[in-house]
Amino acid sequence: MTPTPVTPNPAPVTPTPAEVSQIEVREAREGRSATPHEATEAVLSLGSNLGDREATLAAAVRDLATVPGLVVTGVSPLYESAAVKPDGVDEDAPRYLNLAVGIRFAGSALGLLEAVNAIEHDHGRVRAERWGDRTVDIDIVVFGALEQADARLTLPHPRAAERDFVLAPWLDLDPGAVLPGRGPVSTLLAAIDSTVHHYPVPEASR
Repeated sequence: MTPTPVTPNPAPVTPTPAEVSQIEVREAREGRSATPHEATEAVLSLGSNLGDREATLAAAVRDLATVPGLVVTGVSPLYESAAVKPDGVDEDAPRYLNLAVGIRFAGSALGLLEAVNAIEHDHGRVRAERWGDRTVDIDIVVFGALEQADARLTLPHPRAAERDFVLAPWLDLDPGAVLPGRGPVSTLLAAIDSTVHHYPVPEASR
């Protein structure tokens, strides 16, 4: 009896740098088990202002999708913003590309923090200066309805309500988003003198 050929699972589809602003991530991926029912929905804010910003963010999104227990549920379009330093906006510093990523994570908030810190490290993030330039920055904006403040992690992110480069991508990801304790993201963004703008993807690289 001739054995039935086994068809290998197709490789997961991952975004190219040009596609990162248009990516649609499916909840179930070939070759990966589903996230357990008790997984927590969270929103991450990613930014980069050094090197090939678009490629770095695309790679970081791919890396997030490989974290055990984590499912990427959506990725916003890219935005561009000026660098913000402790004393205000620095127009002389390299500009940032930013995006928001929706996820579900079957683990703790601190476990997620460790995972995103590892991705930052893998992409050359150096924490030598507060709010300094960086290859990639990944912040946990919200983790379900969790509210906490300790030395390692404050949730929701304490400055999310003031940052248009966090709110604008998040609003694209979820028009009905609410920042716990602060209100609708749409209202918060409208109250800011926003200077961020969509980052156009060149036609040649689409």
